[in-house]
Amino acid sequence: MTKTEMKYEDAMRQIEEIVEKLENNELDIDTMGEQLKTAQKLIKLCKDKLTKTDNEIKKILESQK
Repeated sequence: MTKTEMKYEDAMRQIEEIVEKLENNELDIDTMGEQLKTAQKLIKLCKDKLTKTDNEIKKILESQK
């Protein structure tokens, strides 16, 4: 999984699925650790995409002044 391959919406959907499984106690202890690592990577990916988009919007707005 690279940052350019996954869309923000897909990453959020996967995070939501992991949270749902955690809330429903559907993960055993071994799977839980793996899923939490995956969620951590997905959260970072989403945060990076949001930061990048925010910076792009700021540049556009500043160029409009």
